[in-house]
Amino acid sequence: MKNFLWFTENFEIDKGRLLQVAVKKVLEQRKSEFQQIEVFETVAFGRMLVLDGIIMVTQHDNFAYHEMLVHVPMNVHPCPKRVLIVGGGDGGALKEVLKYDSVEEVVLCEIDAEVIVSSQKYFPEFRKAFVDKRTQIVIQDAAEYVKQQKNNFDVICVDSSDPVGPAEVLFRKEFYSAMYKALTVDGIVTSQSESMYYHRDFISSLFKQNREIYKVVDYYYTIIPTYPSGTIGFSFCSKKYKPQDNLDEKRIKKLKKMQYYNQDIHKASFMHPEFFRKLLF
Repeated sequence: MKNFLWFTENFEIDKGRLLQVAVKKVLEQRKSEFQQIEVFETVAFGRMLVLDGIIMVTQHDNFAYHEMLVHVPMNVHPCPKRVLIVGGGDGGALKEVLKYDSVEEVVLCEIDAEVIVSSQKYFPEFRKAFVDKRTQIVIQDAAEYVKQQKNNFDVICVDSSDPVGPAEVLFRKEFYSAMYKALTVDGIVTSQSESMYYHRDFISSLFKQNREIYKVVDYYYTIIPTYPSGTIGFSFCSKKYKPQDNLDEKRIKKLKKMQYYNQDIHKASFMHPEFFRKLLF
């Protein structure tokens, strides 16, 4: 491995942990108005998108994240017609939402248009999603966009980076309250919510905050090697439906080309280790 470069994600180096990935080639390094954008050809994970030094997407394992962010709420809501994706400029979540025939429109609200440009250039597997006739791209701060929406979306998927920089506002109570108003009467939000191993205090605070707003609040997770600790979690916030009691098993069986998500994974992802159960409930 001496001939390879090494990308180091040192976001949590002050806590005594970091992640390294061997790189064959640097495909892109540039600064947008909002953040540093980098794309690498890696040894083990295919192409990898990095924003401000933090791994967002790799070709090898992104399905474990995107499928769980999207298919969990889409198979709990009885008929999701209008969907909002907050962030998600790589297009992975967008691709998953468009697998549902019930979807009439999906809005992707991304603050940084340059992320979309880089993704379409280096991740061809997501390109078709951007030109689907049901897709609407909005280049805007999602916190401001959501404030303008009332009773408009059946499902909102928050595909954000960590709660620093441009994404920090997407974890605040004000934003979750605005999403509540943007949802239809039986709407559902799922949002990236960090690692149960590394960010317990943050998740506990977020969970408490959201229980003041939504009738149903839960946490579920996926296993993904290129994210800190090998796991990443999601908040499930719903006005009405519970993630296991209202599961549409027939709809799940119709899904095609799944690599991670299935009925059993859906149910199991809400089963918490004892240390984490005590933290949340």
